[in-house]
Amino acid sequence: MPETTLNKNELKQLLKEAIFEILQEEGQIFSELFADALEDVALAKAIAEGKDTEPVSREAIFKILDGVNESLIQEKL
Repeated sequence: MPETTLNKNELKQLLKEAIFEILQEEGQIFSELFADALEDVALAKAIAEGKDTEPVSREAIFKILDGVNESLIQEKL
């Protein structure tokens, strides 16, 4: 089998084309992976910030969440 050599620019272009093709064919999967990664980063940041704050009761948290949920429902009406 004959040997093929690529220079740096050719290899870079081939990789770009391959990545672009994968994103076109499997875009939904990559979107979900990216969204999951962002959620993980946000959660890690929230945990780190929460370590320096005072504890809050479960009831207080659900009261806040219920208020947000009611606001969203009102916006849709």
